[in-house]
Amino acid sequence: MPDESTRAARLLDAQAKAAELFAEIESRGLVARGAGERAVSDAIRDLANELFGTTRHWHKRIVRSGPHTLFPYKENPPDRVIGEDDIVFADFGPIFEEYEADFGRTFVLGDDPVKLRLRDDLPEVFAAGRRFFESDPDLTGKRLYAEVERLAADAGWELGGWHAGHLVGEFPHETIDGADVESYIAPGNSTPLRRTDKAGRRCHWILEIHLVDPVREFGGFYEELLDLG
Repeated sequence: MPDESTRAARLLDAQAKAAELFAEIESRGLVARGAGERAVSDAIRDLANELFGTTRHWHKRIVRSGPHTLFPYKENPPDRVIGEDDIVFADFGPIFEEYEADFGRTFVLGDDPVKLRLRDDLPEVFAAGRRFFESDPDLTGKRLYAEVERLAADAGWELGGWHAGHLVGEFPHETIDGADVESYIAPGNSTPLRRTDKAGRRCHWILEIHLVDPVREFGGFYEELLDLG
């Protein structure tokens, strides 16, 4: 088993590759009006293979646009064509050298001021959530979820899912703690986030920010490593 510094370095390297992938998505204009969500997802999959030889993803590939951006992870809405003034998010979990990345970003087509505000609020809420995590060495998943929920409300949004993040690590991370609520930043997790898992490894976390506006029927998404970086 690699030491903790090696594990952290590999997780950060996986995330750096994911960030490079998403930068290339934007520079190549893959998220474009008239494209279907599945077609964009497939194009991103192929791009990951082109750039890094990545052929595996530890969770389903997600590209959602318009009202589909309201749906939490477990939903599987039908394919949708991206519109001219749409908001779109992508959530990918590529595996780089047996280490998982989990990365999500939001794209706005057009100049709708509310959609642009949502896109810009996402990293701000993420950063505030990370600062809250850093301020308390004994922070639990329950308390961090509550804080992210408060931050979302203060910004004028609602949270779109039942959790705000999860464990990440060597592929597949599900074998660490299974489907236990302790694997999530969620209301039911009263355990400290800074702990070791059942295999004795330090827990590393992804923070997910899924903000939604149910009235206007759209949302946005932003995620990356919480405790590293």
